[in-house]
Amino acid sequence: MADNSMILAALENDDELLLLLNTEEREKSVLHKVNIDALNDEQFRSMFRFQREDMTRLSCALRLPTKVVCENRTVCSGMQGLCILIRRLAYPSRLEDLSHVFGRSKAELSYICNTVLNLIDSEHGHLLENLNQSWLAHNQLDEMVDSVRRCDAPLSNCWGFIDGTVRPICRPQENQRLVFNGHKRIHGLKFQSIVTPNGMIAHLFGPIEGRRHDAGMLRESGIETQMQRYMTTQNNEVYSVYGDPAYPISPYIIPPFRGGVITAQQMRFNKKMSAVRVSVEWTFGKVLSLFAFLDYKKNQKLYLQPVGKYYRVAAILTNCHTILYGSETGKFFGLCPPTLDEYLS
Repeated sequence: MADNSMILAALENDDELLLLLNTEEREKSVLHKVNIDALNDEQFRSMFRFQREDMTRLSCALRLPTKVVCENRTVCSGMQGLCILIRRLAYPSRLEDLSHVFGRSKAELSYICNTVLNLIDSEHGHLLENLNQSWLAHNQLDEMVDSVRRCDAPLSNCWGFIDGTVRPICRPQENQRLVFNGHKRIHGLKFQSIVTPNGMIAHLFGPIEGRRHDAGMLRESGIETQMQRYMTTQNNEVYSVYGDPAYPISPYIIPPFRGGVITAQQMRFNKKMSAVRVSVEWTFGKVLSLFAFLDYKKNQKLYLQPVGKYYRVAAILTNCHTILYGSETGKFFGLCPPTLDEYLS
């Protein structure tokens, strides 16, 4: 290929020169494209968190369209769009780094990532908001309660564990006090999760401002209203979740005993329930372990990126990962998650 001096001599129009150089740059990026089909199974799962055959199954279960068309008319297959999104979330890589993996420009990758993100959230976001699901039927809740009892937990009707988490974000230029969490001393967004003994995130509320207290987040989520409707049997028996001392006591949410002076029996209750409640922290950790991009706060820019939607979709994908490969929580309680079709139906 001729060097730049020859190109300058041959071209009289600066626009033609710019067009030629841009074409060369695009050709170079294609040459550096990673051949995904050539990756072995271990490399594929390391990059995309799912095995190759399960990725195709996941794309169908998520009901992604065969052809994804973005706002700027960028087109890709549903399978490739899912791979781009998962790779984007899997590690805090720059779009420029991903362009060498997928052979697409940064703008194309950004549009594809956001389009697939919106598709998954709009189609399956209700799975994180509604407790009226087939895998949370009363017979399934009975199995969850039994699995918690087998772990020597004294609470006889516990089907899950509730807790809040603060996800750090880059300090915004506006409304800094709204998102500043005084307890953690960081700027962030808060989410509230209910985790079941099979390792699934049954409910996720958020994001809300990082300064909000867990009790206020509970009240705003309206989860107790749903629990009154779906977690009460015909005999008026209730299924409850266990939380930390930040939550007020109710028939559906049980916190530990509080106060400066508690009995030895109450101390034993707190200790045994704390030993099983830690499973909610395992699930928080799994989300960040699978999708480390969420834990890189310098790239979580509130007014530039859909930060809250990133976490919501990551929670859905984490549930799918738990269904396909299990979880530490499920092994601890000896309980299997629902099937992929049952969860995403």
